[in-house]
Amino acid sequence: MKFGFIGAGNMVSAIVRGMVQGGYNGADIALTSKTIVSAEKLAKECGANAYATAKEVAEHCDVLVLGVKPHIIQTVLPDLQETIAEKKITVVSIAAGKSLAYLAEHLPKDTPVIRVMPNINGSIGKGTTGICQNEFVSENLLAEVQNIFEKIGSVFAVLEEQFGIFSVLAGAAPAFAYIYTDTLARAAVKAGMPKPLALAIAADALKGSGEMLLATEESPWALVDKVCSPGGTTIEGVTALSEYGFMNSITKAFDAVLEKDKRV
Repeated sequence: MKFGFIGAGNMVSAIVRGMVQGGYNGADIALTSKTIVSAEKLAKECGANAYATAKEVAEHCDVLVLGVKPHIIQTVLPDLQETIAEKKITVVSIAAGKSLAYLAEHLPKDTPVIRVMPNINGSIGKGTTGICQNEFVSENLLAEVQNIFEKIGSVFAVLEEQFGIFSVLAGAAPAFAYIYTDTLARAAVKAGMPKPLALAIAADALKGSGEMLLATEESPWALVDKVCSPGGTTIEGVTALSEYGFMNSITKAFDAVLEKDKRV
């Protein structure tokens, strides 16, 4: 099976690198980008093939990944209609906010369409990706595309009506986590610890906490209670978080991202 990518930005680069490192043959990957420069650079790095146009990429693939900004999709697809229909190409979109129905409107009738949402952590092989598909996607095709994204992290099947929620939990939440971690480190600097050491400790604690949540069947608050000894130090911090609106701020941030996703 041959794969094509329209766009060669950070996310596509992470996916292609993950594929090649995971055993895919670079010769089976076709790339293009707006100025061709980034596609050529990535192709050289991964042993793939760079082409000047999206149509050429479509002519050299069985699965076509749309790795462009959401507003660019409708300008790219018209020139690809004939090729997609003739070759029965499966189309994969990583564009935020563009539904399966929207994509179907801009593609030939009965085109298999898969929608995925990877996140920034895929660049180090620790990504979190959501996936859903229309009724024309076979189990084998879905498994193949899922395998691609498993090369850069975890993949979760998500109902499309919950894709916006997923985009907050996995797409935007890393930014929230980075802010939280940096804020902890800066507080440690204020208290007298060097920033690099504070940041390393805070990030490691956050990583371990996530792994703890995944490894146990206990609820997050049950784990909070385990850390908070009666009359101890941690309960003072937890109480302060509640007093100064930490939980409410997270909910407000979640709602803001979700609302914006609906308007994309």
